[in-house]
Amino acid sequence: MWLLGTARANLVFFPQPEGVPGGYAILSHTWGEEEETFQKPSRSSPPWFNPRDRLTPKVRSFLELAETHGHEYAWVDTCCINKESSAELSEGINSMFRYYAVSAICYVYLSDVKYSDTDPDKMWDAFRCSRWHERGWTLQELIASRVLVFYSKEWIYLGTKYELADRLKQATGISAAVLRFESPFADASIATRISWAAHRETARPEDAAYSLFGLFGVNMPTLYGEGRLAFCRLLMEISKTSRDPSIFLLG
Repeated sequence: MWLLGTARANLVFFPQPEGVPGGYAILSHTWGEEEETFQKPSRSSPPWFNPRDRLTPKVRSFLELAETHGHEYAWVDTCCINKESSAELSEGINSMFRYYAVSAICYVYLSDVKYSDTDPDKMWDAFRCSRWHERGWTLQELIASRVLVFYSKEWIYLGTKYELADRLKQATGISAAVLRFESPFADASIATRISWAAHRETARPEDAAYSLFGLFGVNMPTLYGEGRLAFCRLLMEISKTSRDPSIFLLG
């Protein structure tokens, strides 16, 4: 996997995510109009210039926070996967759940939640209705990450997944026991796990299936252009290793 050095945003390759010295921080977020690409941090820079300064404020703030917390390396989905390579993109999608699961810490940036200590009810209402809870890819990030910390639009600490489990249950329908790792998510029925994603959206129809690979331990080729057939392929792969009858409720 490719990782960014938090100090200078230089790309460094590691064969396995478990082999990163000291672990790595990882970002969970919703995409906006301006996002990084793999090519941006890989551009060469003169010695006196810090490449981190050319990144978007979101990614730059994430790297600065991770560095402050003692993390030398970090991963961001926008610029740590070379999407110009179909092979690297497919590998990244199939490995993404693992990337989050073995990370040292996951920072969740909620761009639509403003911090307020004068009107906390309004802030927590915004938290419950955040776009982050509606995106398909953030589901696996929520489930996989053991140490997951939420931050507001201003990068102010809101709480950990463990601390906010009851609020997250209201927003996502996922039990607090699963969010706190008191109950393995894999013990939930196939139908239940699919229901966690029922009201989430993805930019491309294939991603509605691809974003669920990790929740079912499935690996399969990504074929953009297949549309909703991706979900049929996903169910076929799940049925090869599971005898859970609830899968028949999804037909």
